[in-house]
Amino acid sequence: MKKNTNLRSVAAETITKVVEQGESLSNILPAAQKTLPEKDAALLQEICYGVLRTLPQLEWVIGQLMERPLTGKQRVVHFLIMVGLYQLLFTRIPAHAALAETVEGAVSLKRPQLKGLINGVLRQFQRKQDELTTAMAQGEQQFLHPKWLLARLRSAWPEQWQQIVDANNQRPPMWLRVNRQHHSRDAWLKLLQETGKNAEPHPQHSDALRLDAPCAVSQLPGFEQGWVTVQDASAQGCVALLDPQNGESILDLCAAPGGKTTHILEAAPEASVMAVDIDAKRLARVSENLQRLKMTAEVKVGDGTAPENWCGDRQFDRILLDAPCSATGVIRRHPDIKWLRRDRDIPELVAVQQQILEAIWPHLKPGGTLLYATCSILPEENHLQIAAFLARHADATLKETGDAQQPGIQVFPDAQGGDGFYYAKLVKN
Repeated sequence: MKKNTNLRSVAAETITKVVEQGESLSNILPAAQKTLPEKDAALLQEICYGVLRTLPQLEWVIGQLMERPLTGKQRVVHFLIMVGLYQLLFTRIPAHAALAETVEGAVSLKRPQLKGLINGVLRQFQRKQDELTTAMAQGEQQFLHPKWLLARLRSAWPEQWQQIVDANNQRPPMWLRVNRQHHSRDAWLKLLQETGKNAEPHPQHSDALRLDAPCAVSQLPGFEQGWVTVQDASAQGCVALLDPQNGESILDLCAAPGGKTTHILEAAPEASVMAVDIDAKRLARVSENLQRLKMTAEVKVGDGTAPENWCGDRQFDRILLDAPCSATGVIRRHPDIKWLRRDRDIPELVAVQQQILEAIWPHLKPGGTLLYATCSILPEENHLQIAAFLARHADATLKETGDAQQPGIQVFPDAQGGDGFYYAKLVKN
C-alpha cells in the first residue's frame, strides 16, 4: 500500500466506515494504519478512538457552527471536521498544525473545493472555544452515549448508571495475566520491576496485574515465551469460577480470540480442551495464541446453536459459554460499540443466547459445570436470561453466583478495575 497519505483524511475515512457503514474499528484500523508511515500508526489510533469516544460532543459542536450538515458524498468531510475539532479539544497537537493538516486532508479526499469551509468552521470554533466548551459539557451530549443506551442503563441501574457511563468514557487500563506454568504472579512482577515498570495485583483474580502505564507487549518480560498474556481482569474471572481440572474434557464455546482457552490450559495443562467459534477469521487468533503459549487444543469452526454438527453427541465435564452479547461492558476498550449497536439488537442477541444455552446444555455431563459469561451490563442478557433458563430446567442448579431472584454476578466497568462482565455458574443435577 502507498505511504504518506494525509493522516487526518485516513482518520476521517475510517470513522465514516464505522459510523455510516457499521464496520468494526478493530477490524479496519490495522489496514488503515498500513497506508501511513509506521510512526503515524499510534496517532491514527488515538484520533479514531478519541473521535468515537467523544462523538456526541463533536456532533453538538458542529451543529452550533454549521447551518446544515454535510450529506451524501460530502459526508466524509463532516468527519474530517470532527477530526480537526478532536485535535483542538483533546490533544496537545499545536493548533496551527492540527488546522493545516486537517484542511489539507480535503485534497486527499478529493474534495479540495471544501478546504475553505473546513478552515472556516475550525477557525470559528477557535474564536468561540471557551463558550462552546462550557456548553458542550451540559445536556445529554456530556454523557457521550447514544440515547437508547442511556435509557436502558438508567432503567436497569438507577443507582449506578452514572458510574457506568463515567467508566465507559475512560481510557482502559492494561491488565496482564501471568502464566502460572512459568512463574507465580509475584515472581513475574519482580522481573517486570527490574525493567523499571510496575503493576498492581488484582485483589480477587490470582493471575491478574494492572500495569501502572500501558506499554508495547515487546517490553513485557518473556511475552514471546508465553510467560504473560494481555487480558482484562474481568475476563480472567471466568477461569476461577469454571475451576477446570486436569484430565477433564472441557469446551470453550464462542472461544475467539482465545484468551480464555489458554487460561484454562494454564490452570489445567492436562485437560482436553475443545475451542469452538462461528467466525473462522477470529478463530485463527485462537491458534496463534495457543502457538505462542506452546499449548494444544482442538480448534473447530462451529455454530453454538447446532453443536451436533461439530461434536456429535459428545458430552463435556465443563463448558465455558462466553455468549455473543451487546459488549456494553467493554465500551471503554471499543468505543465504536456505542455507534455500531442499536436498541433493536438486544432482543435478537437475547434470543441467540437462549438458543445456544438450550442447544449446549445436553452436551454437559451430569454433575458437570457450565459457566455462562458475557461482557454485557444489560439485565436481559444476564440475570434475566439465567433466571428464565433455571425456570425451564429443573436439572440446573446455580452455584456460588447470586441467588434465585438475581442469579449470577454482575461486574460493572471500573476505572482502576476490570471491564463490565457477568458470570453464572450452573451445575447439572
